Amino acid sequence: MRRRYAAVAVLVALLLVGTVAALPGGRALVVEDAETGDRYLTVPVENGTTVALEYTHSVEKTRVYDEYTVRGDHLEMTRMEFESFGWGLPSGANVTREDGVYVFDPPGNYTQVTVSPGDVAGHKLHVGADTYDLVARTDGRSVDIHVTRRSAFGAMTDQLNT
Repeated sequence: MRRRYAAVAVLVALLLVGTVAALPGGRALVVEDAETGDRYLTVPVENGTTVALEYTHSVEKTRVYDEYTVRGDHLEMTRMEFESFGWGLPSGANVTREDGVYVFDPPGNYTQVTVSPGDVAGHKLHVGADTYDLVARTDGRSVDIHVTRRSAFGAMTDQLNT
């Protein structure tokens, strides 16, 4: 009789775990190693969440801020700020000047953004109100940043890994 109860309990537990794993848990921003796929960071996001890369331009030694907005499973580039024109910066763009900074709304919708964090640039990742040091977190390894869907179970385990 006890074996029957134990078997039923195990079956019920497996069904519950399977149900929770299948429930939608929203979206997450993932930062993973560009070569190995190892995850460095998983942060819950929703439509409209601001995601930004902030770094020092390697030649100009000035601040650059690339802002994206989560739109479904994509990152839409919505703002770029920079303090000087130099290699890799949009010299031909229709920019405005706000508080001494050049600003423009660049085109672009990305399923993935690849970044090579470096000590000189000091890459920081902003997700909503939180900021992460990409150089320290990734040991300077190139990373892919993307939005993914996650299950309710994945959402619970993401909280343990952040």
